[in-house]
Amino acid sequence: MITEPKAKPATNIRSLISVIGASSVGTLIEWYDFYIFGSLATVLATKFFPEGNSTAAFLSTLATFAAGFVVRPFGALFFGRLGDLIGRKYTFMVTLLLMGGATFAIGLIPSYETIGFLAPLLVLILRLLQGLALGGEYGGAATYVAEHSPKSERGFWTSWIQTTATIGLFVSLLVIMLTRLSMSKEAFNDWGWRVPFLVSILMVLISYVIRKNMSESPLFAKVKAEGKTSASPLKESFGNRYNFKFVLLALFGATMGQGVVWYTGQFYAMSFIQKICNVEAMQADGLMTIALLMGTPFFVLFGWLSDKIGRKSIMLAGMLVAILSYRTIYEKMYQTTNLSNKTEVPGAARIDSVTAPNPKEAGGFIMTKTIAKAYTDGTTYEEVIKTKIAATPAAEAPKPEIRKTVTINDADKWTLIWLVFIQVIFVTMVYGPIAAFLVEMFPTKIRYTSMSLPYHIGNGVFGGLLPAVATYLATKAKDANTAAEAAGAALPNAAPYLEGLWYPIGVAAVSFVIGLLYIDNKNRTTHD
Repeated sequence: MITEPKAKPATNIRSLISVIGASSVGTLIEWYDFYIFGSLATVLATKFFPEGNSTAAFLSTLATFAAGFVVRPFGALFFGRLGDLIGRKYTFMVTLLLMGGATFAIGLIPSYETIGFLAPLLVLILRLLQGLALGGEYGGAATYVAEHSPKSERGFWTSWIQTTATIGLFVSLLVIMLTRLSMSKEAFNDWGWRVPFLVSILMVLISYVIRKNMSESPLFAKVKAEGKTSASPLKESFGNRYNFKFVLLALFGATMGQGVVWYTGQFYAMSFIQKICNVEAMQADGLMTIALLMGTPFFVLFGWLSDKIGRKSIMLAGMLVAILSYRTIYEKMYQTTNLSNKTEVPGAARIDSVTAPNPKEAGGFIMTKTIAKAYTDGTTYEEVIKTKIAATPAAEAPKPEIRKTVTINDADKWTLIWLVFIQVIFVTMVYGPIAAFLVEMFPTKIRYTSMSLPYHIGNGVFGGLLPAVATYLATKAKDANTAAEAAGAALPNAAPYLEGLWYPIGVAAVSFVIGLLYIDNKNRTTHD
């Protein structure tokens, strides 16, 4: 394999800060664009999919969300090749505009009741475009920063890029919260959910102007000036057996495990709190925001530490503690909000029933039954059951829509914040050093292509599928318990809400073993 040519990266601190700032702003915006879809999955399920089965609609939304992750490897191949042929700067300017345009367009799509199945189809197409764009973004930003950094400080400087994914999620939650606060709940569910998608275009334009004034990576510029760029980055990356071995090692020994730990600690935690624990949406967004804000500085800490003691030990330690503690953490999260553990205030229960005409069916009605309860620790509970009464009786009556909301007290809220924060620490351990780790595995001429593919398969496929797969496993376990209970049989799952965790635990365990046996800390000096 060709070794990296000697080049003098930027060592001036001010210059490095400028490089990181320009790279980070664009990457942050792209992550924001990508995550508002996942953050609003519960609302989007009611807008772009048929009514009648809220669980199926939510799973369909998660599947559409996951589709954007699945195509990220293809974006990595396409844009990675461009990045190794024409340069890092221009490639991730294109990905920024593609991502921003797709996000803005999602905010304009009419709902399912207006255009039917065309709505979910358009959303899917735009999610695929988002995934392709993000597939080319991360490798460009990480490579660009690393190639400006002194080799002994790459972990520290590239870790700032690593913060952008979490900050992007943080900003998406913040914008959603501010939008919710600025209008009524009904208005947000009706049209306000579009605002976070639409305002992103302003941030994209600002980021584009910043990136337009950036210079090319010094290492790539030197390779290009010497005429040593690769004529076929894809062939050299994956057709060369020696290089392809490192691609596979990066995937199965690092990014696969890193991906599931990342999405468990942030996206599945949020989904679990909202869908399994039924915590009120604003509370859930608020506690996630606090936990993410508390944990974000640790990306830089572990990136810096990886310069001192190596990338491998930190990343594998993060995987191991996650594997050993996930079920305990999520059991604690569940029991913290479990109403069976609380004492109901006597006489405080209230039941209201309202029947009103169905605006979507002439002669039909919707009966809404609201059950409200209060608990001695300050927790409140509300269950809303909506039953459609058709104008003409159907052979099979539609299932009622049930929405459960638990508003927890401050003590329970902080318990959840700390439990999410612990998971974010796991994320920072595996994710903080990963950019420097990947950059150092491959030579400059094919670095963009070679590092992007394992990163986006590990994160986009193994990590991106996690919310949908984990939710499916938990739902399947719950349904099995319901069927057994109806038949008078023993329950097959003592804790069905924990069943979804077997996916990240299993994937991370495989990655941990491969990384432990085959990754060598010395790999990071190969191309310096």
